[in-house]
Amino acid sequence: MNVSRAFSGHALAFFTVFVWGVTFVSTKVLLVDFQPVEILFLRFAMAFCALYVACPGPLPGMTMRRRLITAAAGLTGICLYYLLENIALAHTMASNVAVILTATPLFTALVARFVLRGEERLGLNFYLGFLVAMTGICLISFNGAQLSLNPLGDFLAVSAAFVWAFYACLTRIMGMWGCNPIQITRVTFGWGILFMLPFMGFFGFSWEMERLFQPVNFANLLFLGLVASAMCFTTWNMAVRSLGTVRASLYIYLVPVITVAVSVVVLDERLTLLSATGTVLTLAGLFLSQSGRR
Repeated sequence: MNVSRAFSGHALAFFTVFVWGVTFVSTKVLLVDFQPVEILFLRFAMAFCALYVACPGPLPGMTMRRRLITAAAGLTGICLYYLLENIALAHTMASNVAVILTATPLFTALVARFVLRGEERLGLNFYLGFLVAMTGICLISFNGAQLSLNPLGDFLAVSAAFVWAFYACLTRIMGMWGCNPIQITRVTFGWGILFMLPFMGFFGFSWEMERLFQPVNFANLLFLGLVASAMCFTTWNMAVRSLGTVRASLYIYLVPVITVAVSVVVLDERLTLLSATGTVLTLAGLFLSQSGRR
């Protein structure tokens, strides 16, 4: 792999997961006034409009097969993943969800072996890195919390991780088309919003928009819509194109580490010895997994 291309892929993946790690804090602020489905719809609707302005026009070279692939990407990565995650949070502990969702790279690697051709084979370092990273993530997530199994919520979290694995593979396929990543992301968002509409009535969506004009809410929605969605889903597609599905997905290990760091700075949460140890182990697991490539 070209060194400059690999470096840019790693930089894009790190930037993306850094922003996604911050989104947990931003979403926590918005949950005071908004339902989860309202935040989800508003952020992706805003992102879709921004991407359309940035790169209007239809996605070229679309066949029926490509339309089905973009629709499947919108269904899995935009609609189902976030709905399953939000419902899981209502039925189990947030720490459970955090640990399960961070196992996404393993699900992605396993699904990619069956769905994609030419993906890297998984070496021993990948699995060792996974174990080390998951140990660190458990220390971060269960720091000060009581371990509790909630079958329904935990199953939904596993389902969300599994769904994202398919989205990651679909992203890799779409990246091979040679199309503008902004257009691909926009079309995917459009499908995701379309699939989201039937669920909105079931999860308490309200059209009362007065809440939007509160400065804190408006700023956080702008961040989620324009940066975390419009920009970062595009940069994620570019990272997957450069690094491959499995190697890019390994950066998801960093999400809880970044969330802890931002929470300490923004929310004045205390950094404990367990959190610090978990952060070191997670970073070590990431580097170990990355070193397992051919």
